[in-house]
Amino acid sequence: MTSVQPITIDCQYLLPRFAAAYLLIEDGEATFVETNTTHALPHLLGALKQAGLSTAAVKHVIITHVHLDHAGGAGVLMEQCPNATLLAHPRAAPHVVDPSKLVASARKVYGDARFDALYGRIAPVPQGRVRIMEDDQVLQWGSRTLRFLHTRGHANHHFCVVDTGTQAIFTGDAFGLCYPVLQGGGLFVFPSTSPTDFDATLARQSLERIVRSGATRAFLTHYGEVTQLAEAASQMKDHLDFSEALMVEAAASALPDDALEGLVTPRLKARLEDGLRARGLALDAANWDVLALDVDLNGQGVAHAARKRRKEAAAH
Repeated sequence: MTSVQPITIDCQYLLPRFAAAYLLIEDGEATFVETNTTHALPHLLGALKQAGLSTAAVKHVIITHVHLDHAGGAGVLMEQCPNATLLAHPRAAPHVVDPSKLVASARKVYGDARFDALYGRIAPVPQGRVRIMEDDQVLQWGSRTLRFLHTRGHANHHFCVVDTGTQAIFTGDAFGLCYPVLQGGGLFVFPSTSPTDFDATLARQSLERIVRSGATRAFLTHYGEVTQLAEAASQMKDHLDFSEALMVEAAASALPDDALEGLVTPRLKARLEDGLRARGLALDAANWDVLALDVDLNGQGVAHAARKRRKEAAAH
């Protein structure tokens, strides 16, 4: 039996086609990959209904990592899907069972009003409904297998999922960001180097695992299907090399720690602008709406890595 192709769900997070979840169907059962936030629940359940399935048919809910734009809605989705098991990285699972630390940290950053607008209620998942997936572990599901690859570099609690039924790999943030609005001049992919786990060496190793996974196409959470895996990996490596060099430069600079973002963020923005111009795309208001958040987060992540490098050097 040929497996049903992945269904892309636009979670309508911040902007259209900015964050996706995916629905897999196998012999009358369903699996969600990613949940986005609680506010995405109507979109997820709507896709399930459109596929002719009920919430009782959901077998698995998979999160690639626990950043809230990927997993914030996991608890409320599990409440709606009584037969589902949530599959998570070993380091992610505790935060799904008890999300209080994640919530407290995010509320401190965003404030209550902004947090509620972005994420809504973060519900815990009972521990008995959570299954940890180890590195390279395989799960048989009907005629297909799902293989879990631990992929660090963006987050230490991140994995990707290879689906043999459709020769697809679901990459979370490990294979970068590929927004449809920025593809008019050809493939344009860049990494997410957000705090606090950015590590260029580990990120490059993760790229290699993805390219060698046997998948012929990648499904990115931000956003959609990419079939040019080798080209995407090459672009990602170039951006990672640039970000790593910038981190080293910032760490070695005479600037105080709290000034490092001011050094790295404009440089990251300029590199993206150069990449878009090379493809005949201007960084107009619409494009900047898509990129602004990522540029700021990437700058924070590179600056955080530079401060960490300084601390490690001082300790020795």
